[in-house]
Amino acid sequence: MTFSTVNITTEKDGGKSRDKKWPWFGAPVYAAALFALFYAAVLPSFNSYPKMLYQSEEAQHPDEFIGERAMKQLGEFSAIGFKLAGSVNNEVHTINFLLREIQKIQAEARTDLYDIEVDTQYSSGGFFLWGMTMEYTNLTNVIVKISQKSSNNENYLLVNSHYDSEVGTPAAGDDGVMVVVMLESLRVISRSERSLTHPVVFLFNGAEEACMLGAHGFITQHKWAPNCRALVNLDSTGAGGREVLFQTGPNHPWLATYYKKSVAHPYAQTLAEELFQNNFIPSDTDFRIFRDFGKLPGLDMASVMNGYVYHTKYDNFKNVERGTYQSSGENVLPLIWALANAPELDDPAAHEEGHTVYFDFLGWFMLTYTESVSVAINIVVCVAAFLCIGTSVYVMTLDNGADAPKAVVKRFGIIFLVQTGTVFVACGLTLLVAIFMQGVGLAESWYYGKWMAFGLYFCTLYFAMGLLPSLYIGFTKRKTNMKLDQTIACFMHAHCILLALLCIILTSMAIRSSYFFMISVFFYAITVLVQLILKFTVKKSFFVTVHLLGQFLPFLFYTYICYATLVTFVPMQGRDGPESSPDVMVSVFIIVTGVQYAGFTIPIMHKFRKPKTIFSSFGIITILFIILAATGAGFPFVKDLAPQRYYVLHTQRTFHNLDGTSKQDSGYYIQPVETRRHELDDTTFKNAEPESWTASNCAAEPYCGLPLYSGRWIDWKDSARWIYGSAPEFPVSINLTQVSKTSLGGNKVRYEFNLKASDRVMMYIAPLDQVKVTSWSFDKLPLEEEHTPPYLIYHIYSFVEEPFEFWVELEHTESNKEAEPHFKLVVVEHFIYHQEHYTEEYQQFLASFPDWSYTTDWFSALESWIV
Repeated sequence: MTFSTVNITTEKDGGKSRDKKWPWFGAPVYAAALFALFYAAVLPSFNSYPKMLYQSEEAQHPDEFIGERAMKQLGEFSAIGFKLAGSVNNEVHTINFLLREIQKIQAEARTDLYDIEVDTQYSSGGFFLWGMTMEYTNLTNVIVKISQKSSNNENYLLVNSHYDSEVGTPAAGDDGVMVVVMLESLRVISRSERSLTHPVVFLFNGAEEACMLGAHGFITQHKWAPNCRALVNLDSTGAGGREVLFQTGPNHPWLATYYKKSVAHPYAQTLAEELFQNNFIPSDTDFRIFRDFGKLPGLDMASVMNGYVYHTKYDNFKNVERGTYQSSGENVLPLIWALANAPELDDPAAHEEGHTVYFDFLGWFMLTYTESVSVAINIVVCVAAFLCIGTSVYVMTLDNGADAPKAVVKRFGIIFLVQTGTVFVACGLTLLVAIFMQGVGLAESWYYGKWMAFGLYFCTLYFAMGLLPSLYIGFTKRKTNMKLDQTIACFMHAHCILLALLCIILTSMAIRSSYFFMISVFFYAITVLVQLILKFTVKKSFFVTVHLLGQFLPFLFYTYICYATLVTFVPMQGRDGPESSPDVMVSVFIIVTGVQYAGFTIPIMHKFRKPKTIFSSFGIITILFIILAATGAGFPFVKDLAPQRYYVLHTQRTFHNLDGTSKQDSGYYIQPVETRRHELDDTTFKNAEPESWTASNCAAEPYCGLPLYSGRWIDWKDSARWIYGSAPEFPVSINLTQVSKTSLGGNKVRYEFNLKASDRVMMYIAPLDQVKVTSWSFDKLPLEEEHTPPYLIYHIYSFVEEPFEFWVELEHTESNKEAEPHFKLVVVEHFIYHQEHYTEEYQQFLASFPDWSYTTDWFSALESWIV
């Protein structure tokens, strides 16, 4: 077989065989080849991990990360169990584990080369974040500083991870893996003769899941914090796997440059950073605290595999991806060494040069450049693409038997309009299918079986991207002398112009993710340029061959990003809130990535016979998958693997009236966290109160009289369920004492209180009509910025017996009103790690949830006073 038999466009200009089409059955072969390319190159690249190094091989691998040791440490860490800040497991057992491992490192360290200092910090403080005023007392961090004796540099690199857990999880992935990666990195550094110009502070953070309080305690209070100049933050939103770099800087491009030069397995995307910073990811990291309160630039990295287990009991040692230890270690250890020896660490402010654009290619290599360079690249590439396309259209007018130049230009203009309409219709139709799926109660059918997304959204996109141009080509083929190859090229030219225009628009809006569009424009412009060179040199047009060769790398890149996006974001949709739009979100991700390559691969299918039938088959597949979604195959939740999540709080509520009477009730407060919240209406929730119950409580009480635990729950309260039941059994009851009430003159009054309750308390402060809070003992930001009440206060303590003391000052807008009540004060205590106090009825209620669901459960008490 010769090259020309593969490419039907090798004949000289004017050859009629150029319009000869391939047999229709070649289309599925072509599609299968693209699938095969994805499975052969993209999936292995994304899921590849280095060979684990074992302790028995340590002598042959000096200065290298030993994954086996980290794995053994994680086994011991995970066996401790739940590690909530304030609990014995967290404050005693986990700290003892860390100190033992650090002591082993000290015993084996090169004490002739290094000084290793260890400090256990107990911090108290407060700040405002996420609509809540935080207060914390006596929370713990374990901190290690390693410095080389030969260096007296006082500028430190900070490396952070957290060892505490969320409710009911051993936290092996989040964030135990990063804890043991830090321990092993510290061990290797302490035994190495390599240079360490700047000291490194390893912060083992004891309260990240508790609203990132541990990081705040360190950066605002610890003796080493003022010397920290840059940060490497290590976190997780899954059970290990490759860790993605998703935040850099801000405004310090040199950090991404060191990452690129030092890590062995890059996985980094500016696109992920901008999605994260625009709240597409329903979580946050300590990076925010170090950035906002310590002004530290840094790198924020998190492992993302198997996000279904995030913050559940399934986040255990067994479920951590085995390749994580060596892969993360081979990235983190060299990165620490590189940054610790970076001269920029001596004066980071001198190296503030704007934001960074960075991205990896299948984990093979990484590119990084400054935002200003990005602007130049984007503009040059787009202008070059316009010139290449313009030249290509002009060359079409020179063919033997070609239409008049005006006719060629006119046809290209019409094709541009058709392609523009095609893209809009394809995007709109894909979104319409997503809206339909949500509207009929079939959302998230792809939640565990991601293959469902192919039929529902990819096929919809391909259907519209191919059918509309096919209709135009069929309608006009006898009205023009333009050859089929040229018509197909014009459609791809038009698509490239659309992407280039989008790239320019995004660039002008300072959206760094515009590189995402630039890449496809760049590679297409290269193929057009090569085709033009061949046209003028060898007088032959290898149109299809050159084009497909040029699309090889971008196809890999965009399918890689699409797959990585789905792996990361699909599990997140199961906890993104009951008012979210998961199918719309996923369809948008598919549109953004799919349009990049579909506009350059789908048009080739016009070379086959029966193109309308071929493209219609994608539409038929979409319809079949919609039907499939309505069957058991489309049910999104799977026992132990991808369960549906609920918060379930066994609650007692007490409302004290002004006349000394009180009202009390109890039951189960259930908070769904994703959109398919009606799955249990006929079973577990059959005795739930109607929506009018929530509405009436919201009208009467601050935050609906519900025992909120997070600021996010405020937005979710309309979906809350309440089922009456017997009261919980409390190891500690709320004991609020009004210590004093002092007139401050005018219409102002000051109340002082002390509070004895569980170690986690939420307080709501709701001024009555014509009353405002003028000051209090908490962080004053919400008062200074005049936030709308009620105010939400979060307080946590660890191993403290003294009552929590606080005061509130209020002012009545009318005179002589001091004797009247001023505000409602609500106290909610949460017992989040006291399962031994669960009542039998509560346990039976939890058992009534189906096995494909997962409850994050505890018990709470709410008391309300009018003061």
